[in-house]
Amino acid sequence: MTRTARWNRYWDDKSQKYDREMQFLDRKLFGDSRAWACGRATGEVLEVAVGTGLNLPLYPDGVTLTGIDLSDGMLAIARGRAERLGHPVTLKQADAHALPFDAGSFDTVVCTLGLCAIPDDEKALREMARVLRPDGRLVLLDHVASSSRVIRGLQWAAEKVTVPMAGEHFLRRPLGKLGDLGLTVEHRERFKLGLVERLVARK
Repeated sequence: MTRTARWNRYWDDKSQKYDREMQFLDRKLFGDSRAWACGRATGEVLEVAVGTGLNLPLYPDGVTLTGIDLSDGMLAIARGRAERLGHPVTLKQADAHALPFDAGSFDTVVCTLGLCAIPDDEKALREMARVLRPDGRLVLLDHVASSSRVIRGLQWAAEKVTVPMAGEHFLRRPLGKLGDLGLTVEHRERFKLGLVERLVARK
């Protein structure tokens, strides 16, 4: 089994307990960050790594939403959630490394807690920038390398298990990769010992 196939199988299996785990982490670590991210979306919106669709009820009225994910298991739950909510959304299985959209297709691209598990985060960010329209907005939320040396040491140790098992990284930080993509950071904030970072960048 290839590494990518193994990770996909991991996330398909994890989809059944993903919501419970994330709801706990949202309460303890991320707070209102999902609502913060979705509240900044306008116009034609793409959510990369939509997962089980936890963000779906948080988007403002009037946006046209498309969500992509690589995991069939995650998308099946997202489709059920969208149907229950009556929320219009187009959900597709797609690879964040090669988004199946023309350049300049979206006014907003949102990615919450997804870049940590995408194998090549730089390639994914380039794709997000590509599909943004001029003056479009990229909204990112993720756990990142902590500002605490002690916590970073624990993150380094955790990656020895999580990266081979699920491709999940703890020491990434997207902020330093945005300038080379023609994006200007308009807003950034970190909290919880620097573990959580929220960013808005403009193309």
